Amino acid sequence: MAKPHGPRRARITFSDSAAKQLENITSEADIHALDRALVVISVDPGIGEPLPGSAAGPHLREYADDVERVRLLYWVSVLGTVIVVAYIEV
Repeated sequence: MAKPHGPRRARITFSDSAAKQLENITSEADIHALDRALVVISVDPGIGEPLPGSAAGPHLREYADDVERVRLLYWVSVLGTVIVVAYIEV
């Protein structure tokens, strides 16, 4: 009998500015902390707090993990299958 699958994860992609921030992260501890935060939002894209904004642009969300000291700003596609990370702070 086949094992049931875990929760479906959203695909993570990065804006150009977030990709540049990602290139500058060299600490293995920071990379590990960022990876854990990305897994959290990929499993539950709605976990972040919505940020105020206009209806014209994407609805930004903020996920902050005080233990790992990671902060992400991101938006989620309409179907919730793609997450675009706009800003990374480690």
